Amino acid sequence: MKCVSVLVFALLVAGCACLGGCDQKSPTAAGGTKSASQSAGPTGTAASGAASNSGVAAPPVSGAVKRVAVVPKGTTHEYWKSIHAGARKAERELGGIQITFRGPAKEDDREQQIALMENLISSRYDAIVLAPLDDRALVGPVRSARDAKIPVVIMDSGLEAKAGEDYASFVATDNEKGGRLAGERLGELLKGRGKVVLLRYQEGSASTALREKGFVDALAGFKDIQLIDPKRFAGPTRDTAQQAAENLLSNHADLAGVFCPNESSTFGMMLALRSRGLAGKVAFLGFDSSAELVDAMRKGEISGLVVQNPIRMGYLAVKAAADVLAGRPVEPRIDTGVQLITKENMDTPESKEILSPDLKSLLGS
Repeated sequence: MKCVSVLVFALLVAGCACLGGCDQKSPTAAGGTKSASQSAGPTGTAASGAASNSGVAAPPVSGAVKRVAVVPKGTTHEYWKSIHAGARKAERELGGIQITFRGPAKEDDREQQIALMENLISSRYDAIVLAPLDDRALVGPVRSARDAKIPVVIMDSGLEAKAGEDYASFVATDNEKGGRLAGERLGELLKGRGKVVLLRYQEGSASTALREKGFVDALAGFKDIQLIDPKRFAGPTRDTAQQAAENLLSNHADLAGVFCPNESSTFGMMLALRSRGLAGKVAFLGFDSSAELVDAMRKGEISGLVVQNPIRMGYLAVKAAADVLAGRPVEPRIDTGVQLITKENMDTPESKEILSPDLKSLLGS
């Protein structure tokens, strides 16, 4: 009996040890997924701990909370950080949703954005907000999400697909109008005369293509302005934009004005104009803003910036996704506004709100 009692006691001790320690080891990247705090990764951040080492597989959330993935074109430029801030603002204010923010590091990595979409679909996210890098290449992944009953809201840049059928809503600036504002302003500054250079952004980018179209159409109203448009593309980074701008300026030293259709192309052109001693001597209209571009405008190196409201865009895109998930109707097209800011009006409260947002506060950091 004594031997039996000892044996029973040993078994009980072993059982307690297992109950207390069997669940203490969590899987790692080699055999599973790390926690969100360990694996935010280089291509974005996850709100509320909603990301794995792959950048997509958020853990299931409790109750009625829905997982919404926000997929920008890139994660480097200030513009996308503002989009992220707006998405986080929506997460906090709307409730019932959990945001994951993931995108390519560079704005020309279509393959990475497509792969990310495929992973989000296989991870069964409840909804996806997407800024497509290419208006055609991302059609397939968006339709795959639709077939998987995962609603998609398109933001910032258009897609060659149908709102209300392939995706729920398109939340964006009136980009063609923004381009027209730049063209009209440049024509006025030049008093309708001179040679103007257009540095385009990137093939397949629907938003910037519309800005370029609006700009070209507006300049057509000034018969004595000569538009130089060799279809030169700035590419995805400030460095590629500066190189393209240098090449363009070397062939057109007598230019009177310049237009660039996004943040990185505007920044690259600014650096190229500085290197040639032309900053402040050439009428220069850009699109989007950053602290450096705002400072250059204050110094007179930039004549004006056409600005969107990316915080509002991120907010409204996530709100549209939340509405779809809740069964509420959404408009197929939601316009987030666009305006021209110059040195003369840059210090108004309305301009400051867009040019100098408190991203740290909005992102909760």
